[in-house]
Amino acid sequence: MNSNRLIIVLFASLFASCGEEANYVWKSAQVTASAYNSTPAQTDGLPTLAAWGDTLSPDMKAIAVSRDLVAMGLDRNTRVTIEGFEGVFLVKDKMGSRWKKRIDIYMGDDIKKAREWGVKEVEIQFRIHKDSTKTIQ
Repeated sequence: MNSNRLIIVLFASLFASCGEEANYVWKSAQVTASAYNSTPAQTDGLPTLAAWGDTLSPDMKAIAVSRDLVAMGLDRNTRVTIEGFEGVFLVKDKMGSRWKKRIDIYMGDDIKKAREWGVKEVEIQFRIHKDSTKTIQ
C-alpha cells in the first residue's frame, strides 16, 4: 500500500468513529502540481487573501486548484493528500480559468522551496460527499 493510501485509510478510520466519514468517499486524480508563495508578483490583489476569503499564513497546508477540479468536487476546504508530501492539505484557493487538472501548492514565503519544487505530475487523493454526482474524467 503506498503512503498516500495509508494516510487515507488512517484518516478514514479516525473519522469513521464519529460517523462523519460515512458521508464521504476518497477519489484520486493525476494532476500537474506547481507551487506558489504569498508575494504580490505571484497572486492577484492581497497576497495572503485566498479566493474564498481565507487568509493564508506561511505554516498552512493549503492548495489552489484549477476551476475544472472545483467542478469535480474539490471546492473550499476539501481534504487532499499529495504524492510526495506528508499530511493533509485543504483547498483554500482557486487558480485562473486557463489552467486544467492543476493544483498549486502553497509554500508560504519560502520562494526557494517553491522554485525547487518546480512543476511535477503527481497523484492526489481527495475527499468528496458520497452523494456528489461529479466524476473524475
